[in-house]
Amino acid sequence: MSHKPAERRGTMKNRESLTRFAWLSISAAVATIALKAGAYALTGSIGLLSDAIESLVNLAGAAMALFMLAIAARPADEDHVYGHTKAEYFASITEGLLILGAAAGILITAVQRLIYPKAMEQLGLGLVVSAAASLINFTVSRVLLKVGREHHSISLEADAHHLMTDVWTSAGVIGGVAVAGLTGWQSLDPIVAILVGFNIIWTGIQLVRRSVSGLMDAALPKQERDLIENVMARYRARGVEFHALRTRQAAARRFISVHVLVPGETTVHDAHHIVEDFETDLRSAMGGVVTVFTHLEPAEDEISMDDMNLDR
Repeated sequence: MSHKPAERRGTMKNRESLTRFAWLSISAAVATIALKAGAYALTGSIGLLSDAIESLVNLAGAAMALFMLAIAARPADEDHVYGHTKAEYFASITEGLLILGAAAGILITAVQRLIYPKAMEQLGLGLVVSAAASLINFTVSRVLLKVGREHHSISLEADAHHLMTDVWTSAGVIGGVAVAGLTGWQSLDPIVAILVGFNIIWTGIQLVRRSVSGLMDAALPKQERDLIENVMARYRARGVEFHALRTRQAAARRFISVHVLVPGETTVHDAHHIVEDFETDLRSAMGGVVTVFTHLEPAEDEISMDDMNLDR
């Protein structure tokens, strides 16, 4: 059996370098909190207040991402032989729960304002300040999403998606507040805030679901399983068969386990080279950090089929 992890030199160093993007997110959150709080102070808009509350969640999420990215970058040790990459899921699930909490606060505040309306002031300046905060979030979100996808970092991806939700939320709030100011329909402001709250709830649920899926060792996405099947097809054409394929993902690291069946007359030397070539081709096709476990078996031996549905 081959247990050769496809760790590239400098991989953990690269993971450590991701923390600077978490610091970027923290800096953006602090800036947007200040701007949006100022916009609320100028206008008294409950919609803009809901926007500022969501930025507080951004700050908490970014801080959690920073902490967990530092843990995820630690190398494997005796107590964590598969590494620490799953720590990133705790960051994303925490951010999801924070989002849900913020949404509850927004809804409560918005309903109260709907019952007890209040006139808004200095809308022009307040909306300009809020728009500036949204521009910061949009720029940082694009950076985090690009880096997160390149390095398979669910923490940075979650942060990026949350920031983009913030951008769209702010766009809706700004539009609603502007219309409310022009028409004098003050109830539109808390109504927009309520819609924002439900939108935030949806984002939080999606983040929690994805994080739980990773913690539960869900299989790799279909497009990645298709890549595995494509590599297997090339080896099947050479008389090699496979079964008991299992996959899972731990944030940046992906794990593949499969049994490789070769013709019985194949020498140990040749069989070993077959699985080595297969693992190399698999890692090349998958990209990123992939750990492959293969179990070699003779195709004609009847007991080779006993574990076809291993642990299923």
